Amino acid sequence: MVKVVFVCLGNICRSPMAEGLFRKEVANAGLTDEIKIDSAATGTWNLGKPPHRGTQEVLKKHGVDYQAMRARKISNADFKEADFIIGMDQQNLADLNALNNNPDVIIRSLMSFVSGQEDKDIPDPYYTGDFDETERMVTEGVKALLTYITKK
Repeated sequence: MVKVVFVCLGNICRSPMAEGLFRKEVANAGLTDEIKIDSAATGTWNLGKPPHRGTQEVLKKHGVDYQAMRARKISNADFKEADFIIGMDQQNLADLNALNNNPDVIIRSLMSFVSGQEDKDIPDPYYTGDFDETERMVTEGVKALLTYITKK
């Protein structure tokens, strides 16, 4: 089983969006029993909160259930158990690398899996208000990530 944890600053916008959209891609590929998916935050101020209303709307549009999603902070267990920890921007990656206690876990940005987009950050719609752009980039990223995992 492959375990993937998506991470952003607060775990209410980008990472739960990635978790939900990746879950849908994985289910459509018939790989639900082979890939475990979760999301987490690097910060602590949203702990226990559901996804942001804008993220809820995106997930609803895709038929993804978000009711059980609650913000949580990334843990040492995540680093120990995950195969992939996927950040949304360079600051997430810096924070994740500083916290990492497992040399075997792969820590990369979501867009690093998209050809020609490797250096792009996924903008935080909490600040930009543009959930559509974030959705577009996350969708592109999770599709590329699934292709990467299934080819390994």
